[in-house]
Amino acid sequence: MSKLLTVAPSPHNYGKETIKTLMYGVIIALIPTLAVSIYFFGIGALIVTATAIVSAMLFEYLITKFLLKKEPTLSDGSAIITGMLLAFNVPSNLPVWIIIIGALVAIGIGKMTFGGLGNNPFNPALVGRVFLLVSFPVPMTSWPTPITARMQYLDAVTGATPLGILKEGVKNGEKVSALMDQIPSHMQLFIGNMGGSLGEVAGAALVLGLIYMLYKKVITWHIPGSILGTIVIFTGILWLINPDKYADPLFHLLTGGVLLGAIFMATDYVSSPMSVRGQLLFGVGIGVLTVVIRIAGAYPEGVSFAILIMNAFVPLINMYIKPKRFGEVIKNG
Repeated sequence: MSKLLTVAPSPHNYGKETIKTLMYGVIIALIPTLAVSIYFFGIGALIVTATAIVSAMLFEYLITKFLLKKEPTLSDGSAIITGMLLAFNVPSNLPVWIIIIGALVAIGIGKMTFGGLGNNPFNPALVGRVFLLVSFPVPMTSWPTPITARMQYLDAVTGATPLGILKEGVKNGEKVSALMDQIPSHMQLFIGNMGGSLGEVAGAALVLGLIYMLYKKVITWHIPGSILGTIVIFTGILWLINPDKYADPLFHLLTGGVLLGAIFMATDYVSSPMSVRGQLLFGVGIGVLTVVIRIAGAYPEGVSFAILIMNAFVPLINMYIKPKRFGEVIKNG
């Protein structure tokens, strides 16, 4: 009789999805973005991405094996994703030694300090990115111009990003309509013909990755949809009120890494809420903070900071907005 009942911890409903299949699903979705970044930035994109991935994998192996005294699990693909996302958040002319430091912070502080995969409260790649931005502001904001950087790495010609041009111009009293003449068209922004980080210039490729992950059910629409929808609503209201001071919603969606953040970083399984309502609230919070930082802050781009801030609220969101329970509570009387 004792063999009729098996007692085991959850989950009790097994599916085809595993950590490995989900992680490699994200990696596959990132390949178009990598291809576009290589097309526009050439050798620099290859050096930055390869350095970030190898460094992230190396640091995870060393920390897991020699500090945590556990068996390394590099095959699950999580370190590869951290390396790729870190690379997509930096310029293509960033020196190798700075990339290595960023990977160390992303893996060592952002992930392994909290116990490794499944325990990190913040997105590891963003932890590394923000650390580098604060520590090395000049190289982290020196953006190579597309095409001209193909055969250059450290000596690539640099220029301001569209968001940087807009923010500086508005600050100096110029009208948005006049500033738009200095910025690539919306179609060029969507294709990727602008200065910025590797993942910032690949709007079309990022959307393709989103479609793939939704089709494969790697992620759901709730977080990216609520982030992008919130940004459209609030920037649209500002644009309608004063189009001479504020850019249109489509411009905000196609610049500053909004698509990269909404699709690939805010949807991180560990650092995002569990419930659908929690995910929607999480996304709205990121969207609002992004717009506030862009419009009222000193820094032209705000999605990275917005995601990290909302990551800190995830435990609270999970506490008060819980997933629907299976079964039914029967009340006596």
